Formats: sequence, structure tokens, C-alpha cells
Amino acid sequence: MKTIKVGVAGLGFIGPAHIEALRRLPGIELAAISETSEELAKSKAAQLGVEKYFGSYEELLKEDIDCIHICTPNYLHFEMAKAALMAGKHVICEKPLATTISEGEELLKLAQEKGLIHAVHFNIRYYPLVRQMKVMREKGELGEVYSIIGSYLQDWLFYATDYNWRLEPELSGKSKAVADIGSHLMDLLEYISGLKITEVMADFKTIHQDRKKPLKPVETYSGKMLQPEDYADVPISTEDYATVMLRFDNGNKGVITVSQVSAGRKNRLSLEISGAKQSFSWNSETPNEMWIGRRDSANQLLMRDPSLFDKESATLISFPGGHNEGFPDTSKQMFKEVYEQIRIGNMKNTKFPTFEDGLRELLLCECILESNEKQCWIQV
Repeated sequence: MKTIKVGVAGLGFIGPAHIEALRRLPGIELAAISETSEELAKSKAAQLGVEKYFGSYEELLKEDIDCIHICTPNYLHFEMAKAALMAGKHVICEKPLATTISEGEELLKLAQEKGLIHAVHFNIRYYPLVRQMKVMREKGELGEVYSIIGSYLQDWLFYATDYNWRLEPELSGKSKAVADIGSHLMDLLEYISGLKITEVMADFKTIHQDRKKPLKPVETYSGKMLQPEDYADVPISTEDYATVMLRFDNGNKGVITVSQVSAGRKNRLSLEISGAKQSFSWNSETPNEMWIGRRDSANQLLMRDPSLFDKESATLISFPGGHNEGFPDTSKQMFKEVYEQIRIGNMKNTKFPTFEDGLRELLLCECILESNEKQCWIQV
């Protein structure tokens, strides 16, 4: 097996998650990492046990590397992905693919022209029961989709003192909750149901109109009581909460709610898809079980178990039933499929989310922003 050399740019929360998953795959070599300064890169390299590091993305691209993972703040995704493609590197990019539709279109066109493998890290698709729901629907076990209800709830921005770069539009984009977590949810709903969202009606709420931005690095005062002078008041323009009504291309309806200020909900994506034959329900905080609802017979709880799954979804399971798998395994399973495709050398018959899927979510988010602003239905 030929070894594929990989570079990872950005080592905040998700970059190390990529690295941990990559280290679990055979034939993959983590060749180097990059951060915004050499000092920071050196520190991260020591923490992660990486030998080669760079203080700029440009230096990383000069390395003998086959594929780049882009795990930086949103505003850097476009320029970094474009530079990597121009340098002949395959790209796995964190979502969002870019911050505008035109940027996303440019990246997709460039990747196709270069004949390079391109992926967007919609990793929640890779919980085995998510793939199982999709396969069951494709085999006709769900029937016509009547309705879809979904939510994605977190509490990491519950307090006005909670602060992160994602709150700043110049770094993150014009949307916060919808773009950050709503994009995962909408991608999942279309992926499982096979339907396309055709119209949206959105209503946003910014719970904390002003937030207190720490004036010191978090590590400086972690675990300590802060004083008023340790903060600066910052006005917030992006949403903490959103509800979006959906119309689908089969004529039926749905609704989603996203919130990053729901106390006690750490990272709960929940969905319920009701069909003409039965219903599917699943949530990411109990990812190894799926509820199947029926009208005229007993409901069923299907546990993650390769011996009980369709063969198309059992490929995402590495351990026997009862040996639970979770969030870190989703990235491993996605990267496994991406790197198999890199070895094949083309984008034919891909299973993983591509730049096309990333562009789709940019379009949906843009329509949702417009709908909230105009308070009306917007066609996608």
C-alpha cells in the first residue's frame, strides 16, 4: 500500500480531531502541520507529537504532501483551499467550504478542472445508524417522506461571557448557529431522505445582544474568577437561535430549530423522519441506537451492530455490537472513504461529502439569511 502524506492546517478544536482519526488509518503519514505563527505551531507540535511544523500555510504547501486538511477559522477556507488546489494537493476542508456562494463555486470548478479529490467534513453522516437510515430509505422501508423534524442544540454560548471567534462575522461569516451547526443538520436531512429543500422560511434570535470578550488568552485565567476589567463589551449581530420551516421537492414539509444557548444540551443533533410506512428517529448524544416507529405493530429500537445492518452501512462499523463507537469514529470512517478515492485517483462513485455538498450548504444558508431578513419564504 502506497503511503499518502498529509498536512493539517489549523490546530484548534477540530484539527487535533482530524489528526487522531488520521493516525488510526493504515497507509497515512501525518507529514506536517501549520499554525499562524512558528511559536504556536511548535507548541501544538509538541502537544500532538508531530515532528515537522510550520508557522505559515504557505510553508506547509511547499512540503511533499499529497493531501491537505483545512481546519482553520472560516474566513481562511477559500484562500487556503484555492492555494492547495493550485499546488496540486487534494483537499479535505472543514465546513463551511467558503463564506460566499461565488467562492464555493470557484473552488468546485477549480477542483474539477484539476482532477483532484475534494471533500467537506460533514462527518455526522458517518455515524453508522445515519448510513443505515439512508440505506433503509433507498430500499423502500420508509416509504414516501411525509414530514421531517430536526434540531441541533448546544449550550456552549449560554452565558454572555462565553466568547469565541465564531461570534465575529469577519472571521466566521454572516450566520453563526445556522452556518455552524444548522449546516450539519440540513446536510443530514437531505442525505438521509433523498429530498431537496426547495423553499425556506426563517426566524432568528440573538439572545445576547452584547457579549463580554476576554481581553486575555483563555489559558491565562482558566478556572479563575474574572474581574470586570478583564472583558470588553462587544455587540453581536449573528443569531444564537433559529427556527426554519422547510418545503421539500416532494411537496411535503419540515422544520428545524438550532440553538447554541440551550442549557444542558452539549451537542445534540436530533431528527425524526416520518414516512408512509414507518418513522425513523435518532440523536447524536445516543448515537448507537435508532428508534423505528410503526402504527400497527410494536415499535423497534435498533442498536448499532454490524450483524443486524445492511451491508452498505455495516462498512462504517469497526467493532461488534455493544462496543460503542462515537464522534471520533465518524472522522475516521469518512477519511477512510476519502483516501480510498485518492488511491483510485478520480471522483467517480464517491460516497463522501464533496465541494458540491459544501456549495449546497452555502446556498441554503444564504437563502435562510435572506428569509430571516425579509421575513418571507425564499426559494432555494
